[in-house]
Amino acid sequence: MRIRPIVTLSVIAAATALVLSGCSASSTPDSSASPSATAAADLCAAAAPSGPASESVKVDGAFGTDSAATFSSPLTIDSIQRTVVTEGSGTPIKAGDLVAYGLSAYSADTGEKLGAVGYNPGEVLPAQVSTTSPLGQVLGCATPGTRIVATFPASENSAGEVYVFDLLSVVPNAAWGADQPPVAGMPTVTLDGTGAPTITLPGTAAPTEVQLATLKKGDGPVVASGDQVLVQYTGVKWSDGSVFDSSWTKGAPVAFATTGVVAGFQQALEGATVGSQVLVVIPPAFGYGADATSELKDETLVFVVDILGVQHAAAAQ
Repeated sequence: MRIRPIVTLSVIAAATALVLSGCSASSTPDSSASPSATAAADLCAAAAPSGPASESVKVDGAFGTDSAATFSSPLTIDSIQRTVVTEGSGTPIKAGDLVAYGLSAYSADTGEKLGAVGYNPGEVLPAQVSTTSPLGQVLGCATPGTRIVATFPASENSAGEVYVFDLLSVVPNAAWGADQPPVAGMPTVTLDGTGAPTITLPGTAAPTEVQLATLKKGDGPVVASGDQVLVQYTGVKWSDGSVFDSSWTKGAPVAFATTGVVAGFQQALEGATVGSQVLVVIPPAFGYGADATSELKDETLVFVVDILGVQHAAAAQ
């Protein structure tokens, strides 16, 4: 399915040089995406206006399922427009929220359906909404359960297109799975009110093999090799317990392929389920031991990873 670049919304966070060794960087979310007391109002104000193009589109099909949209083509689109088809309920989304969404796309020139994505598990990663992102401008401060028609004018690189967006849910910013029994001898983890972890080491010799423990067991899709994942993480050195990298301090989750990280981190991700929190201890041989230039080449690393979303490799293709 071809979707214009400005609405390819899954990759939402900064790459980190330490964790994403060999993985291409993604863009850093705009600082305006940080939640605040006025975040919902700001997102309301950022919503694109309704207009004759978006209002002319008729949509059939139940919310949360692949839609069928009809309109007179070619459809003249002078500006980005959005019209609410179905109002949801509950709490309006705010800037900084992670959302799950489905969309169907159509050619404005011919009315042809270009495809649909997001209505099956593992098809698209959750995305963070901001006042400056196309997704934020389309959804505004909508509530989950809302269906919106959005029309985009032609650009230098893309023809005019029509989208039907379903705002499915707000995705937690931390793992939500069921607590699991601790594993003896492993580092211990405590969480603050936001879900950010503090890791306490056991005071024993570092292991020579990868050690894994599931702290929270999620109920989402299983991560497979080559999938894109959206995660929160904190990493500490076994040698002194110091934090060397954390998505929590950077203000947003990180998206990357499981095959773009060191072997021990990849082992922690693959086979885990979305919603899970995983604890992994990575000896140098499964981390940065082979990279003579890395400051971490001799370090055993400990990560706590919250798996917030997955896009299966087949869906990405």
